Amino acid sequence: MKSLSGLLTDYPALPGTFDELIGTDGAPRPEFAECLAMLGALSPDEFARAQSLAELALLNQGVTFSVYKDSRGTEKIFPFCLVPRMVSARDWDHVQRGLEQRITALNLFLDDVYGDQRLFAETKVPRDLVLGAQGYLPKLRHIRPAGGVRVVIAGIDLIRDPDGVYRVLEDNLRTPSGVSYVVENRVLSKRIFPRIFDAANVQRVDSYPTKLAETLSSVAPDGIVDPNIVVLTPGQFNSAYFEHTFLARNMGVDLVQGGDLFVDDDKVFLKTTRGPRRIHVIYRRIDDAFLDPEHFRPDSMLGVPGLMRAWRAGNVTLVNAPGNGVADDKAVYPFVPDMIRFYLGEEPILEQVPTYVCLRDNERDYVLDHLDELVVKAVDEAGGYGMLMGPQASRAEIAEFRARIIENPRRYIAQPRVELSTCPTWIPDKRQVAPRRVDLRPYILTSREGPWVLPGGLSRVALVEGSYVVNSSQGGGSKDTWVQGNGGRP
Repeated sequence: MKSLSGLLTDYPALPGTFDELIGTDGAPRPEFAECLAMLGALSPDEFARAQSLAELALLNQGVTFSVYKDSRGTEKIFPFCLVPRMVSARDWDHVQRGLEQRITALNLFLDDVYGDQRLFAETKVPRDLVLGAQGYLPKLRHIRPAGGVRVVIAGIDLIRDPDGVYRVLEDNLRTPSGVSYVVENRVLSKRIFPRIFDAANVQRVDSYPTKLAETLSSVAPDGIVDPNIVVLTPGQFNSAYFEHTFLARNMGVDLVQGGDLFVDDDKVFLKTTRGPRRIHVIYRRIDDAFLDPEHFRPDSMLGVPGLMRAWRAGNVTLVNAPGNGVADDKAVYPFVPDMIRFYLGEEPILEQVPTYVCLRDNERDYVLDHLDELVVKAVDEAGGYGMLMGPQASRAEIAEFRARIIENPRRYIAQPRVELSTCPTWIPDKRQVAPRRVDLRPYILTSREGPWVLPGGLSRVALVEGSYVVNSSQGGGSKDTWVQGNGGRP
């Protein structure tokens, strides 16, 4: 490798991909050259010691997640690679503007689909497909949420294709997770590589909990000046429980479960030793179906009876609003560019991945004829589940998905397999770095004043060689995302 030594010597770039740190000539990308020279000066033994320190810190701090389908046990330390994923100031400006545009349009779409539904009358976006989404809740139509913002917290997954173009892979508008790992990863990076970090001129992420608290306060019901806020968790067995505790603690608000709250006179109260305390904003990490046994599933033990009555009356803000699932349904995703054009009168800033909607006869026929070339996804699954990687699938797996699509075409979409970008990643058993595929989940907070994008996000990495699946539940890990400040090299 040109101008690099030590840890990054002879880095084997993966053909046909865009590497985040290393150019096609084998040299570091110019905007990251200084940092990579410092990182490359480390020997494999030095880096291995640093990586061990990071993993010990994660263990001691209890930075974990749960995998429900793992028979070996559910609690795991979140895998973390100390080699950062870096983003130039110029690239981040493009991404930030695209995310702000996209979340603005999605909020307007949700207002419309639960309101007058102008989109269907004035565009070619298919009514039946949108209103047939599992996440569309017709009982909520014509209800305007307190605070006026439906998607207060969003996580939008991005990939980078072989030409270096950022593309939206999917939207997460209900209860997006992972931001706690962004903050924790940054603490480790700064502690273990302080000189390299300082040289990189990295934008801060540690202000996220404060910004989140300010955003939650801003969407409180009208007239509430100093709102009482809680984080509602389903409990310690939830896969993201660490994050629930992390955010509540760092915002300085109570972490509660359904049994800690009650509704009286269409208002929500928290049980305390000093008597009931009125709650104005609930950052809920519980799915819609379990929020209120009076309104949704009557067997739910996680929610609060009467909560939807209080929300409907405008006496409490639920973050995010119920019913947002219609906007992040994978079969609705192909029409987001149309939403941007319709609601904002603008061309989309961020590209998407071409998508076939299996509910449409001609697109379904194409998918069924090309299953061995496509990635098929169930619209109501997440975390890498309910997915067929056609180019890597067996004949039996392809046959199984063919039958599934024919039986329930609305449940599936398909996309060509896009080569994800790669990033140098530490491989412990080989004691060297190698290219592994990555994606990026930036987080967007939307207050009454508009959206704000956290500089960076969660870079997830497929730790298994050859894998395209970056989800932690499928063996993926994470990296710290270093976004250059505006004073950095363009």
